[in-house]
Amino acid sequence: MSDSSVVRKPDSGVGHFSEWSRQTKKEFLMEWQEDKAHEWIFVMGNEAGDLDSVTSALSWAYHLEHKSQNDSDPMKVVALLQTPSDQLDLRPENSLALADSKMSPEHRDLLTINELPEDVETLSRKIKGIILVDHPAPLRRWEDATVLGIIDHHEDAGAAPDAPLRIFEKTASCTTIVAREMLDELEEMDQEYHMPHELLQLMLGAIAIDSDGLNPKKSIDTDKTTSERIIKRSRWNDKDLMDVMDDLDDKLGDAKKDLDHLGVRDLLRRDWKNLFVDTPSPRTPTVRLGLASIPIGMDEQIKRTEWEQVFNWFVIHAAWTAEVSVDISVSLSKYKIKDPETGKKKKIREIVLAVRDDIRVDEDQADELFDVVYKAIEQDEKLNVKPWHANQKLRKRQMVWTHEYSDGGRKYVQPLVEKAVLGWK
Repeated sequence: MSDSSVVRKPDSGVGHFSEWSRQTKKEFLMEWQEDKAHEWIFVMGNEAGDLDSVTSALSWAYHLEHKSQNDSDPMKVVALLQTPSDQLDLRPENSLALADSKMSPEHRDLLTINELPEDVETLSRKIKGIILVDHPAPLRRWEDATVLGIIDHHEDAGAAPDAPLRIFEKTASCTTIVAREMLDELEEMDQEYHMPHELLQLMLGAIAIDSDGLNPKKSIDTDKTTSERIIKRSRWNDKDLMDVMDDLDDKLGDAKKDLDHLGVRDLLRRDWKNLFVDTPSPRTPTVRLGLASIPIGMDEQIKRTEWEQVFNWFVIHAAWTAEVSVDISVSLSKYKIKDPETGKKKKIREIVLAVRDDIRVDEDQADELFDVVYKAIEQDEKLNVKPWHANQKLRKRQMVWTHEYSDGGRKYVQPLVEKAVLGWK
C-alpha cells in the first residue's frame, strides 16, 4: 500500500481544555447513537457566534460537568455552538483566541450546529434541556426544549420565567458573569476542580475585546474584579492585569478588523441572525426576518463584488437571503470618515432594507411589508436617516439609508423593525 492511500488522522489540540472538549463532544455523539440523548444538557450562545458567546458556552459547560464529576449522578453537559463550523473563521478573532488556547485546528473539538446528528426541532424534544448564555431567549427551533437556565448581559426578554437559573446583568461581556458564577461556586467546593490556563486565557480574551481592555467607558467594576480573579489563577498571575488586558484587546482587536479577504456573501453571513416574527395577519402569521451586521461600508462592499457595481451586491444578497429562507432582511453596515470641520473621525451607519416575494409572502404582501418597515425607519426621529447616494440604482422593495445616530446599531434597529412587522396587518 502506498503512503498516499493511508488515511491520516488530523492534528488535535494540546492540553486539558482541548482534550475535555473533544472527549465531551465524542461522548454526546456516542450516546445519541445509543438513544441516550435525553441525559444531555446543551449550553449554547447566540447564532452570531462571537468570541463572548463561544467562550461563555464552553466555560459554563466545563464548569457544570466538572463540578458534578464526583456526584453519584454527574451531569452530562456539552457546549453547542449555534454557528456552523465553516462560519467560525469568518470572525478572525475567534480563530486566533481558540488557537492561542491550544484548541484543535478546524475546530474539530467543538460541537457546532451543523454537526448535530438529528434535526434540531426533533432533538430539542429529546435532550434533557438547554442553558442559554449571551442569549436572552431560545430561537424558534429550540422552543420545545426545556430551558434550564439563562445567563446574559442583555435585557431580560422574559423567556423561561420559571427556569432554576436566570441571571441578567449589564456587564461588558457575558463571560464576566459566567466566570464570576463559576469562581463563586468553585471556591465553595470542598475540593476544587482544575481550571486550565487555556480556559482562563480564553475568558480574559473575551472580556478584553468586549470591554476594550477594561476601558472604564465600556466596562463596569464587575468586569475588572472578575478579571482579577481569573488572572490570579492563570500562568499570568505575576503580570499586571491592565497590561494583559490591553495586549489581548490589541491582539484580538487587530484580528477582528482583518476582513480584507472576505467577499460580500461571507460578510453577510459572518454576523447573521434569523428571527421569526409573529404577525396579526391571518394571511401570513409568521414572517422570517434576517439581520446582518457588517463593519464595512456599502461602497467598500460593492468594490468586493465581481463587477464592482450596485446590482452585483444585491444579486449576492438575494442569493444569500434565498439560501436562508428569509422574507425580509436588514443589513447594518458602518464605517468612519474624517469630519472636515473638526478633523476627527466620525462613524457613518447604513441600513439596507429588502423584502422578498418568493418564499412565504406574495407580491402584494411583500409591498405592504416593505412599506410598513420603510415608514418605521424613515419616521424614527433618533435615526434621522438620509437616502444613500446610489439609491437610484435600486429595484423595487430595496432601500438604503445612512445615519449618524451613535446607538443606532442592531440593538436599536432590530426591535424597531420587529415592532413594525408585528403591526403589519
